Amino acid sequence: MTNVAGLECAACGKTREAGRVHNLCECGGPLLVRYHLDAIRKQWNRDSLAGAPDSMWRYAPVLPASETSIVSLGEGMTPLVRASRLGAKLGANHLLIKDEGVNPTGSFKARGLSCAISLCKQLGIRKTAIPSAGNAAGALAAYAAAAGIEAHIFMPKDVPQSNFLECKAAGAHVTLVNGLISDCGKLVAARKDAEGWFDVSTLKEPYRIEGKKTMGYEVAEQLGWRLPAAIFYPAGGGVGLIGMWKAFEEMETLGWIGAQRPKMIAVQAAGCQPVVRAFERGEERSEFFEGAETVASGLRVPKALGDFLMLRAIRESGGTAIAISDSEMLDAAVELASAEGIFAAPEGGACVAALRKLLANGFLKPDDEIVIYNTGSGLKYAEAYSVRFPRSASSEQDKLGGLITPR
Repeated sequence: MTNVAGLECAACGKTREAGRVHNLCECGGPLLVRYHLDAIRKQWNRDSLAGAPDSMWRYAPVLPASETSIVSLGEGMTPLVRASRLGAKLGANHLLIKDEGVNPTGSFKARGLSCAISLCKQLGIRKTAIPSAGNAAGALAAYAAAAGIEAHIFMPKDVPQSNFLECKAAGAHVTLVNGLISDCGKLVAARKDAEGWFDVSTLKEPYRIEGKKTMGYEVAEQLGWRLPAAIFYPAGGGVGLIGMWKAFEEMETLGWIGAQRPKMIAVQAAGCQPVVRAFERGEERSEFFEGAETVASGLRVPKALGDFLMLRAIRESGGTAIAISDSEMLDAAVELASAEGIFAAPEGGACVAALRKLLANGFLKPDDEIVIYNTGSGLKYAEAYSVRFPRSASSEQDKLGGLITPR
């Protein structure tokens, strides 16, 4: 048994019965899981977390999977690191890094796919398919393997090599596509019915967001049940940001936090910034971003299904959306690594660069408590960082001279 009350369309509000296989609403809107929060509040409190699992499943009462269906590799409860050295350089006196790169499969995508595959197991789904810029594919491959479920993956052919290799190693069926994640999505949509695949595309099923929302529960717990002044989140599909906003609402209903909310700051790449443009124009939805290009593969999403939810959260929180160039994000990621020892994905570097700009223009103040989400490990972006650090003879090697044996 779970505490799920049902599913609700985020666009039209129509509800559906839980316990059945669902993708999108008839109106095309994403479905969100709703819970019996008033009943949960009477039997589950913050103090009970002291004996809970050291993973995202410590919040099981507000997750949709039954206990016997959970497929976990230990995802969640990632470190919240106080970044004093980097903060001093940027002029941020209370800076923290939520490092999602230490998750299984090296990114926050592990959270969403753990939850989605758990529901596939619960609902008897045996075949899944996903279009991915890279990290979601690796996570699906891993969790599907752990559950004994088929994974059919469609990725742009220029994804980082690490993403391709982890999918193949986990036994997934991988198709490399000459195009973007949007082109991969078209292939999944065209073939899923004939092949019998359950589509686990971003927000085209109700459960990945439930895993990702646990980032919101965790940051509140790690800060002693308060929220920071601002949260920086690298937003491609933006489900992590949307999920955290959902988590904050649930926690307030449970009586765990008050009404205060952080400024939600969506960070995109200059070469793919549909949400930034929509925010600046005052629009409720974004337009497809033509010619999307960036080294941050997770930000190369030219049109997000949940863009209206992202924009709503940004505006309701008094936040903003900002675009960062590839050069800026790589430089900032290196700065983070050299100051704090966290080798972040370019997406995490983009948030560091964005913070610098928003401190400079006065949008944020030096004494604001700020949390940056680094969504993945820099180890998965070797090709991107090799531009900064070419593997050629260095001055140190030259000094060693004959001590180096050519290979």
